[in-house]
Amino acid sequence: MVTDMNPLAVELNTVLENSVAGRLLSSLGRRLYFPRGIIAQAAEAKKTASINATLGMAYQSGKPLIFSALAEKLPALTAAEAVNYAPTAGVEDFRRGWKEAMLRKNPSIPRSVSMPAVVPGITAGISFVADLFLDEGQTMLGPAPAWDNYSLIFNERRGAVYQGIPLFSGGEAESAPAGLNRTALREAVQNAARSGTVRIIFNFPHNPSGYTPTPGEADFLAAELRQAAESGAAVLAVFDDAYFGFFYEDSIKESLFGRFAGLHKNILAVKIDGPTKEDYVWGLRTAFVTFGCAAFDPAIYEALEKKMMGQIRSAVSCSNTPAQHLTLQLMNDKQSEVERIEYFSLLKNRYLEVKKCIAAQACPAVLEALPFNSGYFMAFRCKGISAEVLRRELLKKGIGTIALGEDFLRITFASLEHLRVPNKSGAPAESEISLVYKAIYECASALG
Repeated sequence: MVTDMNPLAVELNTVLENSVAGRLLSSLGRRLYFPRGIIAQAAEAKKTASINATLGMAYQSGKPLIFSALAEKLPALTAAEAVNYAPTAGVEDFRRGWKEAMLRKNPSIPRSVSMPAVVPGITAGISFVADLFLDEGQTMLGPAPAWDNYSLIFNERRGAVYQGIPLFSGGEAESAPAGLNRTALREAVQNAARSGTVRIIFNFPHNPSGYTPTPGEADFLAAELRQAAESGAAVLAVFDDAYFGFFYEDSIKESLFGRFAGLHKNILAVKIDGPTKEDYVWGLRTAFVTFGCAAFDPAIYEALEKKMMGQIRSAVSCSNTPAQHLTLQLMNDKQSEVERIEYFSLLKNRYLEVKKCIAAQACPAVLEALPFNSGYFMAFRCKGISAEVLRRELLKKGIGTIALGEDFLRITFASLEHLRVPNKSGAPAESEISLVYKAIYECASALG
């Protein structure tokens, strides 16, 4: 059991104590600090020393040692870009480049937000933020249905409680408007505010439903959290923007982070994003954590960054160096920008094909398609049948889907080919998407 807190942690806590960040810190978050040890001393030596005997890397002729086989396979990178340790918070050019791109894509985000810190993937970003701001027994609000990793992170790793808010209305009159379940969202936020703190995670485009709020719904969410903040509650609003940019129809086209980063002194907004999906580099495991608050000055942002650096240092030391340099090159590559437009069009066409398939067939009574307008996915609510049983029946037909509990079935249309090659009998090509939805409806009807 920790009895004495490190003076560096005390120093950071003193900077944060009169801010919403100080009110929200977990017990671990309060203990974290960035040591003035090897990393800090090595950074100082790099700036001033002519002979550097600090970091644990082997050099020859001013360059890190690297096997020729590796150098040959990574010709776009220098030896240092390929094998050196990255700074704890990430390669500076990568951080600056991402912030500029983030501001360009999201004009509503204040320029005063923190410099993004690099973490090894969005899952790590969510985990690190949970470590900083969530204690055992505390509640994290979020959408239901949800990505199953939320439960693992918040409940199992942190010993907290993930309280799912039904994202959409269910079992109501057919005249009920499609879209977010405003009543459930309002009640959950107001109930949490009475305890003095609101911790909530938003995930838009939503996994698993593929829904992003309309401008009116986004304004509603901001108004509800602002009201909680004005009541005196400390609000942590986390934005899991894993699928940012895949907006196909009537939704907002920016991250909700922009509405919250400068909304109120009692709201700490945290954006977790990265190139994982935006740049189609799923396995590079690179992401960012950015903080925003209306009342923060540079000293508070610096203290929060050091807390995050302490979390990164204590968990993974630093993030993958070649992944950062490769992605930075992608961000500055003109051909990649052309291909980004092509890939977006490809995924949008798959989305539209799914819409056509659903509109063309009578949905079985035991299924309800949840609203979707963005992202990689859409989902069905199962009514009177088990999503897991339906998933297994589809597997017998050679079709893989995801069951989330007993109630929801997720389909990743982003991974479905639009057209299949005609078979040897000369039958016309048929859309994989069409085949999948026919099978879902047939299996669901049989089970119902």
